[in-house]
Amino acid sequence: MARAIWSGSISFGLLNVPVKLYSAVSKQTIRFRELREDDGSRVRHKRVAEEDGKEVPYEKIVKGYEVTPEQYVLITKDELEEIDPKKTRAIEIKDFVDLDDIDPIYFEHPYYLGPDKGAEKAYALLTKAMRDERKVAIARFVLRNKEHLAAIRPLENVLTLTTMRFADEVVPADQLDGVEPADGRKLEKAELDMAKQLIGSLTTDFEADKYHDEYREELLALIERKAQGKKIAVQPSEEPKPTKAPDLMAALEESLAAVRGEDLAGEESGDGAKDKKTSKAATSRAKGSKAKSKPKAKSKSKSSSKKSGSGGRRKAAAKSRS
Repeated sequence: MARAIWSGSISFGLLNVPVKLYSAVSKQTIRFRELREDDGSRVRHKRVAEEDGKEVPYEKIVKGYEVTPEQYVLITKDELEEIDPKKTRAIEIKDFVDLDDIDPIYFEHPYYLGPDKGAEKAYALLTKAMRDERKVAIARFVLRNKEHLAAIRPLENVLTLTTMRFADEVVPADQLDGVEPADGRKLEKAELDMAKQLIGSLTTDFEADKYHDEYREELLALIERKAQGKKIAVQPSEEPKPTKAPDLMAALEESLAAVRGEDLAGEESGDGAKDKKTSKAATSRAKGSKAKSKPKAKSKSKSSSKKSGSGGRRKAAAKSRS
């Protein structure tokens, strides 16, 4: 059962709705301890000064901001407390916006907001009004002595709060070194149409349960085998080789054919056949269980019925000859 980690109130206009904050995610990270290889003894880290290598007690450590290399401005705890954000318990709504207007790059960490005692009706009213109007609230609030920007939106019958990055924390795309704008290249209509077909063939409804952390599952299985005393054979993994294609159009055609479960016209041999297999395998992995589609099953049933028919004719001919 999730417990509240913060309590306060949502405020906008003259309305105040007491709420409790709950974490919406539970990290499933596998953590390791650092041990000495010889005897498995725990290894602990100490804070030591670079000048003389002596250990420094925590109460003797101060914060410093590096203004130039090896030159620091020291800031005391009292000075930091002086400019700390006001320890208010209010989630102050500033604006209501459309969710589509917020780029996901601004979202940071998700939480749930639940009603505090006695606020159930006001909470339900706010949730339904936002859901009916399909709006997201942009708010400010203080959590753990830090001011946050946040987006509040309804999810089914509860409100969610997601902390957001401020605009100056997001690196503009035009500042990426060596990356040209996507619209700066001339695109062929046939290639664009084929790319859209490939996207359409891979389009489906989002199901969160379909995706899982395969690396974590393999790591847990490895730990379990080692805990049982089993020997682990370490085999070097091969890096996937990029598909060789004469041009972009050929790569798109091969990918689309692989998703549909079709064979390209004509037979290929040598490196060409290998490239086709590589492209099909890569696309099948991306598609997952949907790599096989109905057109393939239909053609298969046709071929099987054709074989069955020809076999029946051969038996009838042999019988008449006898």
